[in-house]
Amino acid sequence: MRYLAIVSAVVLLLTMPATCGAQEKGLSGDRIPTDNGALVIHPVNHATFLMQWNGKTIYVDPVGGGKRFAGLPKPDLVLVTHMHFDHFDTKTLEAVVPAGGKTVLVAPKTVAEKIPETLRGKVTVRILTNGEKTEVLGIGIEAVPAYNSTSGKEKFHPKGRDNGYVLTIGGKKVYVAGDTEDTPEMRALAGIDITFLPMNLPYTMSVEQAAEAIRQFKPKIVYPYHYRSQDGTKADFEQLRKLVGDGGVEIRVREWYATER
Repeated sequence: MRYLAIVSAVVLLLTMPATCGAQEKGLSGDRIPTDNGALVIHPVNHATFLMQWNGKTIYVDPVGGGKRFAGLPKPDLVLVTHMHFDHFDTKTLEAVVPAGGKTVLVAPKTVAEKIPETLRGKVTVRILTNGEKTEVLGIGIEAVPAYNSTSGKEKFHPKGRDNGYVLTIGGKKVYVAGDTEDTPEMRALAGIDITFLPMNLPYTMSVEQAAEAIRQFKPKIVYPYHYRSQDGTKADFEQLRKLVGDGGVEIRVREWYATER
């Protein structure tokens, strides 16, 4: 009888559906319905976050070392907005990207040029410049401009160098702004369901600039991120809500600084 019980247990393990393993790697966070299952939003730190959809995991600007991502699913797709250390770190990428070369890394040229050969063997690199589009794993990706437009700040993020991204995921449009001010290109966006907007000075937007942009392009859900300045101060979200007003925009404030680099 004991032998039969052991055999039965082995058979059960061998015939267990593959989805069980995938469930163990699910992300926690907001679940937003799409035309093909939920999109999960998982903040990590500052400008780093993960999304999961249709069994695939997306990393955005992963930095902070491998330990920060312990226990989280490995990336199928990595988006890097630009080359600054709080958005792009090759050691972190080498730690989190699995071997096999199946992970796709989308980045501007200035980032791609800095990817070491040891990492190139683990990823497929796709370079996008502002205005270019591609598709990865059923996700549409468009690179949009991300830059400083205020006189004297152009040196931080010059026009044409860095990317924001508009993703089409299960019929939803997701805008990852990267480091940018409220540019004309941002204000002209249309049909955005979810957006991630930076709010720290002097490198990105003030609360007032962010509110003006939100009033112009009217995303349905706004996640403020990258919202702490060098002196430790954080953006005033109540002021943001007040300035945005009752325009049908939901501002979701989540914890982006629970872990530190």
